[in-house]
This record gives sequence, structure tokens and C-alpha cells, in this order.
Amino acid sequence: MTTSKEPVGAHVLIIVQNLPVPFDRRVWLECQALRSAGYDVSVICPKAPGDPVREIVDGVALYKYRPYQPGGGGIGFLVEYVYSFTATAWLATRVWRRRRFRVLQACNPPDVFWPLGILFRIVGGSRFVFDHHDLCPELYESRFPGGARMPYWGLRVLEWCTFRSADHVISTNESYRQIALWRGKKRANQVTVVRTGPDADKLRRESAEPQLRRGRRFLVAYLGVMGPQDGVDIVVRAAATIVHDWGRKDISFTLIGAGDCFDDLVALRDKLGLQDDVEFTGRAPDDLVRRVLSTADVGLSPDPKNPLNDISTMNKTMEYMAFGLPTVAFDLRETRVSAGDAALYAVPNKVEDFARVLVELLDDEPLRQSMGKVARSRVESELAWQHQRASYLAVYERLLGATPQTPEINSSPTPRSD
Repeated sequence: MTTSKEPVGAHVLIIVQNLPVPFDRRVWLECQALRSAGYDVSVICPKAPGDPVREIVDGVALYKYRPYQPGGGGIGFLVEYVYSFTATAWLATRVWRRRRFRVLQACNPPDVFWPLGILFRIVGGSRFVFDHHDLCPELYESRFPGGARMPYWGLRVLEWCTFRSADHVISTNESYRQIALWRGKKRANQVTVVRTGPDADKLRRESAEPQLRRGRRFLVAYLGVMGPQDGVDIVVRAAATIVHDWGRKDISFTLIGAGDCFDDLVALRDKLGLQDDVEFTGRAPDDLVRRVLSTADVGLSPDPKNPLNDISTMNKTMEYMAFGLPTVAFDLRETRVSAGDAALYAVPNKVEDFARVLVELLDDEPLRQSMGKVARSRVESELAWQHQRASYLAVYERLLGATPQTPEINSSPTPRSD
């Protein structure tokens, strides 16, 4: 078995339930930042298909458990969270026995890992950092509009417990920071904004590959999770409007990603007779993502306006921008903060208006070119992870009081079994 050299810095354990690592780009960038600063990093997360239960990737020790697939209702998610907490607690104990960690960083959703933060603080003096990725109460409202209020308030209680247990909160944008201050009652010096910026050095436009357009003039792309709140069905319905109602056969749609709604979305495409127009790749390797986004003319951010999306930062939007792509999105508060003039905005939740804005942008090449330049410039000057990294590491320096020595790091994400 091949192992990597252990760094000499403080040990950090990161807990993720929503996505496997390194597929979770934000968490992987955080891991790389910590490693480059000399920290020893372990991660507990669910397995992707084919993943080993234990491996070391670029010096980051990954401990993985088989994910539980919820049935789609509230009870299914409750069972999923109980299962994930139990699996995570077991693996956290194993990690602790191998080497005690100085900081436990929990990424949500869900907001259920705060008891582990308290436990390891009591038994070993570990510090607890809450990396606030999603608003779970608003996520519930968005996935189950008109649903019972008791689960909502239960999620508010779990969120409050997480905020109150955390030594420090990392917020992905200013809207989330305000919630940490207001609902979480955190002091201003206990909350740091660290945006999920793309890696500007690795994510950049390369040579286009015309065959990815599948014989069409234009290629538009979606990259991301395909859940009920992500609006991918809006892309499919907008494609039906463009192709069938407006007679446009010069546009190929490539939708990259997976999620709870993937099978339903493929069925919707087939029902609407769009098999030749809309391609679903499923979860794709980085190489395919890079090739598609280097060839595409427009990136799609169809997230509908709801209590969650309006104040959340969409990672896909900034990844499009890193590739110099203009974006079509609905007019959401934090999407405007991120994209600014690099996006055109449709009336929220209106399928036909989303289709109209997309076609208008495709038919205006000078506008696409200028918006693409604005997009890349915003990433390079402000949004890239290179600008967020220092704020992230400052949280750890503040909690631990010192920065470990920097080891030699291989930045290429080549898996190595442990």
C-alpha cells in the first residue's frame, strides 16, 4: 500500500455529508489551503460509486461511508440524517484514536454535527468551526413549499444549536453572515465570510471542441446538483419552448451533474421530445467539465427564486465566470452580487422569459464576448479562491494561535490508497 508523508502541523478534521470529497470543490479547496499551510487534514464524507472507504489524496486522509438514499419525503431525510450522524460519529472516533485533532470543522447540510463539536471539545479541547454552506430551514421551505411548520422550527433549533456551539462560523456570503449574527447570536468577530470562489489557475477556458456542439451552432451548459430546488426542469422546459415553439434547432443543451431529480429530468426530456437537443451526462469527471465549459457559449443558472436561493451563492455561476462564460439566471439577490454584469437576468421563475433571455444572448455575439471578459475579470480580481484563501486560513490562525510549518505539497488530485 502507498502512503503519503504525514505533515507536522496541527490536525484538522472536516465533516461533510452533502457531497463526497474531492468532488465537493469548496471543501477540497479548503483542504488544499490547510495542507499548503502545514496542517494535517482528515475528511469524513459519503462515498461516491467506486470510492474506497479509506484513501489519501494529496496528503488529505479521506474516510468514507456508504451514503443513505432518502425516500424523498420528510421521514426519509430524517432517517438519512440519523444514519449519516451515526456513521460520521463512528469514523470521527476512529480518526481521534489515530491522531487527536485540534479543530473539527462541520459543513452543512445538515445541522446535526454540533454534538460532536461539543463532545470532542470536552474530551480533548478541540475547537469547533461551522462552515455554513446552506440554510437548512430555508432549504426545507424551498423543497416542501406549504409543508408542516414543525419540521421548519425543528431545523431552526438545530441551526441555533450549531451556531451556539461553534467557536467560529464561516459564512459563504454576507447574507449568511447576517443570519449568523441575527439568528445565531454570534458576535461579529466570531463570523468570517469566505466565498466559494473558483480556482482561477485551474479553471480557465481552453481550446473549444466543436464536436461537443453535436452539429449545432451553439452550445449552452448547466453544471451542478439536480435537486428539487435547483430548477433544472426549467432548463428542459425552456428548451422545449425554444425548439418546439420557436423552431430553433441550432442550440445544443448539455446538462452535467446528478441528484435526486436526475431520473425525473431525463423522463421529462423524453416526454417533451428533446432527446436530440438535451444531453444529460450524469456526474462527469473534471476533464469533461473543462472541455464542455471551454466550448459552451452560455452557462445556465436556472435556480428559481425561493427563500433559499435568493440569498445563496451559486457555485456554478462563478465556475462559468472562471471559464469566461456569460450566464443566464433569474434575478436573485446574491446571484447579482456574484455575477453583476456578467449575467443577464430573467423574471424569476418564468420559463418563457428564461428562454427569451437565453436566445437574445446567443444571438448577440458582441454582448456575449464583452460579458465573458467581465466574468473572467471579476474572477481574477475579486472572486477567485486565491482571494478567499487568506480569510479562511486566518480563522485557524486565530483559533490555534499559530501557523504550522509548510510541507511540500503535490497539488494534483491523484488518488493514492492508504
